[in-house]
Amino acid sequence: MASMEKMQAEQMKQKEQEQMRASLVTQKARAIEDMVIQMAQRGQLAAKIGEEQLIDLLSRAGETEEKQRTKVTMKRRTYFSDDDDDDDDDF
Repeated sequence: MASMEKMQAEQMKQKEQEQMRASLVTQKARAIEDMVIQMAQRGQLAAKIGEEQLIDLLSRAGETEEKQRTKVTMKRRTYFSDDDDDDDDDF
C-alpha cells in the first residue's frame, strides 16, 4: 500500500512540474509574440522572420528576463577598522 501511495505522489509531482513548464513556455511565447508585434508596428520588419532572427529574439528575451530578476546583496557593516591589532591578551 505504501509503495502505491508513493507512486501516486511521484506521478502528481511530475504532473505539477509539467504544468509549470508548460505555463513558462506559454509566457515566453507570449513575450516573443509581443516583441514581434512591436517590431512590426515600428517598421523594423522588412520581411518574414527567419530562423536566425528568431534565435536572436529568443536570446534577447532571455537577456531581458535575466535583467528583470531581483538580486539581493548583503553588505555587512564593520564597526572597527580591520587594520586594528586584534590582540585580546590585554584584558
